[in-house]
Amino acid sequence: MSNIDFEKDQQDLVDKTASIQSLADQIQMLEGLNNRIETSENNLKDLKKEHERLSGEVIPTMMAEMGLSHLKLSDGSTVDVKPNYSASISIANREKAFTWLRENGLGDIIKNEISVSFGRNEDNKAADYAALAEERGFQPTQKLKVEPMTLKALVRERLEAGKINANGNFQRVRWK
Repeated sequence: MSNIDFEKDQQDLVDKTASIQSLADQIQMLEGLNNRIETSENNLKDLKKEHERLSGEVIPTMMAEMGLSHLKLSDGSTVDVKPNYSASISIANREKAFTWLRENGLGDIIKNEISVSFGRNEDNKAADYAALAEERGFQPTQKLKVEPMTLKALVRERLEAGKINANGNFQRVRWK
């Protein structure tokens, strides 16, 4: 006949319930932090937009209307209005813009990059390609990288197979 200890079983259930509640509390705290981070990021975007509006439109316009390009404030700080130039070429207008630049003797600002991707176990082919380019007078640049998702998959596979010990270093909870 086995000994049944109802009090111990009840205490184990209470302890387990308390642990589950503690876990739920931590998850709620994480969700709250995620919400606060999102709100803060949105607030920061709004602040940056307002900063850009004031510094790039309102104050320069007011100073121009007053005929000012420099203003010294009572605290000793100064405000200067200077031209701010920016330019970009949209994807839709890229060919037309490149043609215009070339036709106007400005084609030398166009950078022409060609890249060739080599897969796993193709280091020798990559080295041969770089040597060939150098022989032809080109200066190849080599960039080695591991894609983040590939690295993540490798770590997961190695951990699950027991081939590496993470000591908890790879475990994170991510909310999507």
